Amino acid sequence: MERIDVNLGDRSYPISIGAGLLSDPTFFSDAKGRQVVVVTNDTVAPLYADRLLETLRKAGGLPALLTLPDGEQYKTLETFNTINTFLLEGNYARDVLIVALGGGVIGDLVGFAAACYQRGVDFIQVPTTLLSQVDSSVGGKTAVNHPLGKNMIGAFYQPKAVVIDIEVMKTLPAREFAAGMAEVIKYGIIVDSAFFAWLDENLDVLNQLDSSALVYAIKRCCQIKADVVAEDEKESGVRALLNLGHTFGHAIEAEMGYGNWLHGEAVAAGTVMAAKTAQIQQLLSQEDVSRITSLLEKANLPVKAPASMDYDAFIKHMKRDKKVLSGQLRFVLPTSIGTSEVVANVTSETLAEVIKTH
Repeated sequence: MERIDVNLGDRSYPISIGAGLLSDPTFFSDAKGRQVVVVTNDTVAPLYADRLLETLRKAGGLPALLTLPDGEQYKTLETFNTINTFLLEGNYARDVLIVALGGGVIGDLVGFAAACYQRGVDFIQVPTTLLSQVDSSVGGKTAVNHPLGKNMIGAFYQPKAVVIDIEVMKTLPAREFAAGMAEVIKYGIIVDSAFFAWLDENLDVLNQLDSSALVYAIKRCCQIKADVVAEDEKESGVRALLNLGHTFGHAIEAEMGYGNWLHGEAVAAGTVMAAKTAQIQQLLSQEDVSRITSLLEKANLPVKAPASMDYDAFIKHMKRDKKVLSGQLRFVLPTSIGTSEVVANVTSETLAEVIKTH
């Protein structure tokens, strides 16, 4: 078992990574003597809900289960209210512990509900997709989508713990695993060239769900994110770099309809578009663009945006991006494999060229 700590003073918390953690009450000691609500979806519930409920009982908790429909299209205020209604009808008090058992959608929904219910209650993240294990479960970003933009309504609210059981990868569909690899590869591009090279060499081993390779990759991603969050929790500086590919990617998700493109798929295509933007801006070499594109392709990810999306479709959504300042679009662009920066002076001509050739 590996442990990483997210250092945020009195709001610090552990990230535990290993095999079989879902069955170990040691990692759920926060449940002792408390009412606990496990929130999951109808895909994950048949696989892992009973196991987690039993573990929480062994930890001394009194657990109940709320199962929601699965899919990005349900990451809405309506579903957020479903959680609140369940808590209110169950007369849950401020000492309730909520456990998010699922991928990024469940984690974001539960985190936002925990931030708001009675002005804040404790919650634990138990991520069940690769993407949520390496990215969305760590750092306290919680939100729901709005028809006009992704993650536009939410809060920064940190969990009490993140419990990552790599055994759940055995039931994760190949498409979801590939989507998670987009975020894994992102970390190598933005800050760690050695990790990028390791991924290039070990992609087949990861796809075979080798335990030691999975733990290493997940730990490295979580360590990078934990360090970034400790330095810049509210995304006023360096944390913005974690959004590589997301400005283009969120536009793809919004335009195509949430859930039609998985988040990681949109980020992969968006990352290639960001790399091409950086090349046109003379910030990134053609060789590095090719290496980035090649690794994403090897990971079974799309490297082109939908052919139906034109310049106007991208700009419409990107203008609502959370990195926009004073009406100016800002992009996270790689400057080499292992370094990146936020760039504001991207011309409309550059964007038009990137979008036209996507």
